[in-house]
Amino acid sequence: MPTGKGDAQRQQRARDELVEATKRAKLPDEIAPFPEYGSHAEASRIGGILRKETVGGALLVVFAAIAIVWANTPWADTYFAIRDFEFGIEALHLKLSVGHWAADGLLAIFFFLVGLELKREFVAGDLRKFRTAIVPIAAAAGGVIVPALVYLSIAGQHEGLGRGWAIPTATDIAFAVAVLAIIGSHLPSPLRIFLLTLAVVDDLIAIGIIAIFYTEQIEGVPLIVGLACIGAYGYLAHAFRRFFGTKMFSAWIILLPIGMIAWAFIHASGIHATIAGVLLGFMVPVFYKGTLRAKGLAETFEHRFRPLSAGLAVPVFAFFAAGVDVGGWEGLVGSLTQPVTVGIIAALVIGKPIGITAVTWLALKISRRKLDASYAWIDVIGVGLLAGIGFTVSLLVTELSFAAGTEENDWAKAAVLKASVLAALLASIVLTVRNRRYKKIAEREQIDANEDGIPDVYQHGRD
Repeated sequence: MPTGKGDAQRQQRARDELVEATKRAKLPDEIAPFPEYGSHAEASRIGGILRKETVGGALLVVFAAIAIVWANTPWADTYFAIRDFEFGIEALHLKLSVGHWAADGLLAIFFFLVGLELKREFVAGDLRKFRTAIVPIAAAAGGVIVPALVYLSIAGQHEGLGRGWAIPTATDIAFAVAVLAIIGSHLPSPLRIFLLTLAVVDDLIAIGIIAIFYTEQIEGVPLIVGLACIGAYGYLAHAFRRFFGTKMFSAWIILLPIGMIAWAFIHASGIHATIAGVLLGFMVPVFYKGTLRAKGLAETFEHRFRPLSAGLAVPVFAFFAAGVDVGGWEGLVGSLTQPVTVGIIAALVIGKPIGITAVTWLALKISRRKLDASYAWIDVIGVGLLAGIGFTVSLLVTELSFAAGTEENDWAKAAVLKASVLAALLASIVLTVRNRRYKKIAEREQIDANEDGIPDVYQHGRD
């Protein structure tokens, strides 16, 4: 039958491409092509993370859209009244508005997961290998530095606007993956891993920026107590198996209150409270010492907290952060002439892909590696455009850069939304054009000639 013959021909072409890819993969490490497949276990784990982030990204977009619409209706006063309503214990510096509770409290859950993911990558993931890690780390740095320079070149010369230089340096992996799901992209596994690694390293850089550049005053005593609590949390997390075996209920009862106390004291110290989430995540063991690499609490916590982060923390934060009164059509168009708006949009939509692509090219040149023949530089540009979707962390940095209620704050938030949508549209165009090629690569990734449950493309003789 013609259909069967066509299928057989496609499978044979896929096998031929696999042979060529395997030959390339067996080159010495210093000239191995980029991007690499890595291990099948790591690719499967990352694939699972990205599938969960797709749902979170969809919720993120929906909640943000509701906030924008509500903030521009006759009932906008109700939205802002809810967002600005304060509650909490003032003596503990915890009398915060609902919006601040979402940014400082709920978003700490998101950053806790960032800490877990970072530690997992550096301890057991692909980032533990210098050869594998150097290109995405360098690319992420380029995706931070170039957008910051683009923003400063446009808005930095205007008084008070230079403080927003870090707004366009972030990448929102949930939003980006949601875009991939919407357009039905068959983005190959190595490019998906590259995108996630970019976002993870990007988050690490963002954490450093928030801690260093957006901390104005530090209270010593609360900071010391907070760090002591984090140290106690880390000790108990590592000793948990010895004291309590596999009783997870005990972990929640003991570790959760200590983590909340640590968060409260870090918040009172003047350092942004989300940093506490990251540090707590770093404290959780990936493996237990003295065992045959028995899995630590990191995997369990990631499994439990990711739905909470993707399904509640990030969407609720987006709901209270994205609500901006754009002032109707005139205000929407008029804001496009503001330096802060132009700077953020140019930095995310142009600076991000240029920074990531240029530094990736430079890193490959320096390491004497080449782009895998299965791909083209337009694929790297497409990933760079996806990375230009800043959103969650960009909105957080906006709140740290400009005072709430100011025009600069509203313009910057609106610019983040516009830039993220524009970057998503451009990425969709680029990746849709390449989708036919991605389908061929996907066929190759499914071949399992020896039927051992692991696609042959991952079995190229590497660790």
